[in-house]
Parts: sequence; structure tokens; C-alpha cells
Amino acid sequence: MGEITPITDQSIAEQLSHVPHAAALGMQLVGYEDGRALVRVPYAEHLVGDPDTGVIHGGVLTAVLDNASGMAVPRASLSEAQRAIATLDLRIDYMRPAKPREDLLVEAECYQLTRAIAFVRARAYQASDDRTIASSVATFMLGANRAAPPGLGSGSTLEAPA
Repeated sequence: MGEITPITDQSIAEQLSHVPHAAALGMQLVGYEDGRALVRVPYAEHLVGDPDTGVIHGGVLTAVLDNASGMAVPRASLSEAQRAIATLDLRIDYMRPAKPREDLLVEAECYQLTRAIAFVRARAYQASDDRTIASSVATFMLGANRAAPPGLGSGSTLEAPA
């Protein structure tokens, strides 16, 4: 995918810290440009799936692939109403286990953007070994928080609390 611009804007860098699951896993947005993102998960003992091998749990890979892919959805060209997104589909190919006691890196790129859907591909790897650990393709719904919940009817609108 090529080099991704290192983060210089703290407001962008802090976006993942507002996602509770991402914060609990220690995810850090370390590179960003509109349509691309690089996310790191520092190795931590509580993320290990198999204590005998020290390999990070597959669920951590799933979560970071999903979050990095969501961060790669370009925001600059979207209206304010479209910027809230939701994962519609996430397909992951696990190719090999991560090496024990090393950080995970995920680079993601939005390769197609329509009026309502963003299409993103991502790959997880480690700095010491550029081989792919897992790859994913994902689709995201744009404007995810604008749909009325069931039972409100078609004429209802959602209002933010005052």
C-alpha cells in the first residue's frame, strides 16, 4: 500500500481513544491520510490467546482490522451526516500467527467510495517481518446514525439530546 503519512494532528490521533474497545486493546492511530490509516496495537500480556506460545488472540486481529478499516474511510469529502459509519461486512483471511511479544500493525485503504457505502481493504503484519498475518475486506455504511429505530415510523427524525 505504500508509506502512510505519520500523524501530526492530535485530534485525528485521538479518535481511536474514544472507542472503548479500541482503547482497551491499546490501539494507536500512527499514520493517517484521507482514505488510508495505519494502526498499531502494542504487545501486551492481556491480549495473548495462548499463554503457552504468547501469540496474540485472533479476536484482537479482528478488532484492529475492523477499527483500522473504519479509520481509512475518507472523511474530507463526506457531509457531516455521512461521517458516522457502521461495519456492514468484514471478511478476514488469517494466514499465519503473529510472532509473540511483538506489536501488531494494520494498514488500511479505502479503494471505493459510493454515496452510501465505503469499501476498504487492510492487512495486518509486524515490523520485524513484513509478511501478512491476516488480510481483510470490509464494507461500511455511511450516515449510520441517521436511520430511525424500528417503531418510530418513516416521518420521525432523531434529535440529539440537548
